[in-house]
Amino acid sequence: MTPAQLYAVVAATWPAAWTLECGAWTIRDGQGGGKRVSAATARARIITADDLPAAESAMLDLGQTPLFMIRAGDEALDTLLAGAGYAVIDPVNIHLAPVTDLNAPQPHSTSFAIWEPLAIQIDMWAQGGIGPGRVAVMRRAQCPKTSILARDGQRAAATAYVGLHDGIAMIHALEVAPHCRRRGMGRRVMLRAAGWARENGATHIAAVCTQQNTAANALYASLGMALVGQYHYRIKEEAGPT
Repeated sequence: MTPAQLYAVVAATWPAAWTLECGAWTIRDGQGGGKRVSAATARARIITADDLPAAESAMLDLGQTPLFMIRAGDEALDTLLAGAGYAVIDPVNIHLAPVTDLNAPQPHSTSFAIWEPLAIQIDMWAQGGIGPGRVAVMRRAQCPKTSILARDGQRAAATAYVGLHDGIAMIHALEVAPHCRRRGMGRRVMLRAAGWARENGATHIAAVCTQQNTAANALYASLGMALVGQYHYRIKEEAGPT
């Protein structure tokens, strides 16, 4: 599975409000959905310093801080942006496994695939910093999708959003309630997500999370998911508002 395939799954399952091809760039309007849907990416194979102002201007016109996503193959762009004063922010890991690898039995009636998300899931996301702009991303995704709700007894314990594209189910916005952490709730969500993925024809399950999210990275590793890719952003914080 190539990096390009995985980036396409990220884009399809967590989409920008709209995109614009602007010269050497793809510009995204994130509308509060986070860096993944607000960052510009390179369309041209070769980018020069003369190409930067067009992207910066387009993002500032949207009220967004100039922000670029650096993917595999973007090493020259990464060097160019570093020289232009852009700092690295939020390196992201991509984890992947066959859905058949996540096929353990679960306690009866403790996790559910639900669309649309329930109010308790919206509240849980909000408490974890996943606000309305990110929930709007989930709602506008046009791929097969669901949310997962896990319970600890009668309490809502964890939630996530799952989108499916090109045979890969990708997990986003995994959130475990503070009072339920270290109780296997994240694992429960992942196993139910894998079950939903199998039921909907997926061959693989993937997850993205920042490298600094040690708990999530440890969870995915414990499930046998391989670290198969990475991307990061470069930002020029003084360029304008977020």
